[in-house]
Amino acid sequence: MTTGDTPLHHLSAHEASRLLAAGEISAVELTEAVLNRIHAVEPRVRGLVTITEEQARGAAREADRRIREGRATPLTGVPLVLKDNMCTEGIPTTCSSRMLRDFRPPYTATAAQRLLDAGAVLVGKSNMDEFAMGSSTENSAFFPTHNPWNANRVPGGSSGGSAAAIAAGETLIALGSDTGGSIRQPASFCGVTGIKPTYGVVSRHGLIAFASSLDQIGPLTSNVTDGALMLNAIAGHDAMDSTSLRRDAPDYTRALIPDARGMKIGVVTEMFGAGVEPEVRDTVLQAARVLEQAGAIVDWEVSLPMTQHALPVYYILAPSEASSNLARYDGIKYGYSWDGAADMWEGMEKTRQHGFGPEVKRRILLGAYALSSGYYDAYYRKAQQVRTLIRREYEDAFTRHDVLLTPTSPTVPFGLGERTNNPLQMYLADICTIPVNIAGVPAISLPCGFVNGLPVGLQLIGPSLGEEAILRAAYTYEQATDWHTRRPAL
Repeated sequence: MTTGDTPLHHLSAHEASRLLAAGEISAVELTEAVLNRIHAVEPRVRGLVTITEEQARGAAREADRRIREGRATPLTGVPLVLKDNMCTEGIPTTCSSRMLRDFRPPYTATAAQRLLDAGAVLVGKSNMDEFAMGSSTENSAFFPTHNPWNANRVPGGSSGGSAAAIAAGETLIALGSDTGGSIRQPASFCGVTGIKPTYGVVSRHGLIAFASSLDQIGPLTSNVTDGALMLNAIAGHDAMDSTSLRRDAPDYTRALIPDARGMKIGVVTEMFGAGVEPEVRDTVLQAARVLEQAGAIVDWEVSLPMTQHALPVYYILAPSEASSNLARYDGIKYGYSWDGAADMWEGMEKTRQHGFGPEVKRRILLGAYALSSGYYDAYYRKAQQVRTLIRREYEDAFTRHDVLLTPTSPTVPFGLGERTNNPLQMYLADICTIPVNIAGVPAISLPCGFVNGLPVGLQLIGPSLGEEAILRAAYTYEQATDWHTRRPAL
């Protein structure tokens, strides 16, 4: 079924909401269209690890009742996919790991529950790099996800399943998590929009932890407006998360003003240097010119020299926190357990040996080493000190600029298998996104062009609690271009 020239599965959330409210389509029709799309393209995309078909149909019927009774929100009846590291009561939550293959949580993550309470219709859980550790969604214990624009390319990671599902029309909205770029980098690779909010704006309750001081949940959508609508639903204080900020969330849709006049935008020179593909650099700089033409005051040379240290800082801090967080997987309380052990210690060792994949074990070893006696001060403490310097550098930059501009990724999507045996090259895929997590500030990635038929992402970074600034700049750019309307030919 289509509305105008647009198939239902390629509607934006705000377009679907308008049609639902007007009675031109029903939530049941929209859900069936998306489920049919999933069955048609999922064998090629492999973006989902669980399809919640019957639950979705029931939720769609309830959404139609809410609409008839005048109890709808802007997301009522809108199909939703959740990254599979967010707990969902009674529905498998695997983190794409053998360790949690059969885990069915007894509760639902706060961010997910807020979307369900708003009437969104859960159609599935998305594939990811195991325990969110990766940049390509090839580290899944189940299968790799393919980029909808080119099936021989990766969709990015670790939220690659969610980003691919949006691009392929398998859902209208999705949630991902971002520890070092895991929302924004796959958004860039799949030609969609991804938002990493300020740390603490969205509750982490029910998000299976990777690195607790860096993890943040955020939206993946086909456009900026839908991202703002999702932020409205998921942002706000949660007593179940001690890191949740005690503040009322604003109405983010008020920032959707297609006017950048007077905005001071800084182009970060370090993010356009070595390692950035020339075509990507040129495409992103052209996006900066579009914002300048829209009235923004562009500073073409903003230097953030401490960002060169963000990658090594991240690969000390994140694995250190991961080695602590993943210690709970011992084969005793829940999850995978190796049978046939002679004693508890052998059972624990074999459970972790066979339950975790190679990348997870690599990062646990890195973290355990950095935290070990004799090395803690040299590595972990030093990394925390440099983290403070990076944060201060960003704070200083935002005294002179409203928004900072960089590529989201230094490259277009790389080939499946191209970097699986080269961890360093894989880690470099996040070089533009990691500093944002280190500083704890918000950022958005949105499509700004194509290189050889593959999407390029523009990253806009704001100060702490500066979501409205990045949304305004992103919306201005989006309304001046049509990149967000492009869809892969699946």
